[in-house]
Amino acid sequence: MADAYQAVLSLPVQEQPSIHQFMARLSEAEIQHRAHLRTQALLKLSKLRYHAVIEQVYCNSGRNLTQDQLMNIADCSFIERAENILITGATGCGKSYLACAIGRQACTFGYKTIYLGMTRFLEKITQTKLDGTYIKMLNQIEKTQLVILDDFGLHPMDKITRLALLQILEDRYGKRSTLISSQIPVNKWYEYIGENTVADAIMDRLSGNAHRFELKGDSLRKKKTEKN
Repeated sequence: MADAYQAVLSLPVQEQPSIHQFMARLSEAEIQHRAHLRTQALLKLSKLRYHAVIEQVYCNSGRNLTQDQLMNIADCSFIERAENILITGATGCGKSYLACAIGRQACTFGYKTIYLGMTRFLEKITQTKLDGTYIKMLNQIEKTQLVILDDFGLHPMDKITRLALLQILEDRYGKRSTLISSQIPVNKWYEYIGENTVADAIMDRLSGNAHRFELKGDSLRKKKTEKN
């Protein structure tokens, strides 16, 4: 507000706004400033892997990704509806970038977000089991409006991980959104998860209300390297 006030004072007297316009300008400056600080705090807490923005996500038929698909989730209303997002595709096709772009968009709209690569997720489960903070971790994840699990399927899933994932999805079902990216097609997730009963329960909570993005095309990393 102080900065906005000084900006108004620097104007010639004849160009200075009326008292109503003046107060509106100060209020708007304060609102925008607070929103910016909140977004920055949420981004810091999210630990997103990439500094990605939704506007820079490359859409075309070759990638099997359209602008309409992207715009359908850009307003983050899927979070209000507690819908999930499943992103699949080959290595380097931009799954993680898309996931982080959606995560950043969620932070911009004021939603608490957390990004976890599967390696970090497994480490977190093991560590919290050892130090007795497992329930606390589950409670923290339950309260997070958007959880991103990246590189799903990259590491073998043992019984502890299966049950932890099931518990997380059970806590969040119908209340919070989960985004998962994977090299493995969704129809092969049952096989990857293992234990049919648990796999059925996990997939029922994941895919019933999910937006699916099946990315195709050549590796974007390879294209970037060749271009350089």
